[in-house]
Amino acid sequence: MKKLIVLYLLLLPAFFSCFAGRVAKDETARMVDLPDHPHRIICLVPSITDSVFSIGAGADVVAISDYTKYPAEALSRPSVGSIMSPSMETILSLHPDLILGMPHANEQASLEELEHLGIPVYLVDPHGINGILHSIVSLGVATDHEREAQAEVAHLQRRIAAIRSRVAGKGVVKVFAPISYDPPITIGKGAFITEIIAAAGGESITDDINQEWPHISMEAVVARSPEALLLVRGGRISVDTLKTLPGWNELPAVRMSRVYFVDKRVEFPSPVAIDALEDLARQFHP
Repeated sequence: MKKLIVLYLLLLPAFFSCFAGRVAKDETARMVDLPDHPHRIICLVPSITDSVFSIGAGADVVAISDYTKYPAEALSRPSVGSIMSPSMETILSLHPDLILGMPHANEQASLEELEHLGIPVYLVDPHGINGILHSIVSLGVATDHEREAQAEVAHLQRRIAAIRSRVAGKGVVKVFAPISYDPPITIGKGAFITEIIAAAGGESITDDINQEWPHISMEAVVARSPEALLLVRGGRISVDTLKTLPGWNELPAVRMSRVYFVDKRVEFPSPVAIDALEDLARQFHP
């Protein structure tokens, strides 16, 4: 590994001298030196991969991370390993001219090591639905696909507006969306899933908690009286399991199996989250 890094550092000046440069501010306010037309992009987070492909930059992606699901086309690319700690050896062997990552998802030490090696590292940090759209534009800037990114965002905005219009004036479905049941963790204010629920004509009973992913007591959940649960289809939490757990089995929504299911697209702060939004709106308001 050390020999590979030394060789990479020796070749780096010649490699990047082939590219004209530009400077852009990423979503963590870092100024990043970017090649004019990056052609060897590595996406370190699955949602970034989805966004990059949605703006027509997929042909320039040479690697993805583990747990990438969307789009299917991206799965033909090799993985550089885990989201938190990708393989430096694999990354260097692919000679990337741009790394796309996300603070808090990617380990800070890994990002700093890549920067130290002289590879441009551009970070996005989406929060809420508007944050998803903003990050798509940011990735358009980073990948030299800004026009395509603007077009994609306009298309997504039209879809979101159509959903909001369709569910306007209809009854609001109050749901509880557990991320974990032991300990209970859920979604709070600012979490993009909270905003997805609201745009679909629902309301998360924990949307007043001023954290994105708060811990919550079962007593607080019971007191908030959710009409139903919102679970990820095929996820780690099942109604049958909750019925066996003290506290959980006191919830009428659990006892009566009042549950809405959404697939894993809702977990990705990227264009596929809008697919999940449309699906959820159809369930809340058929």
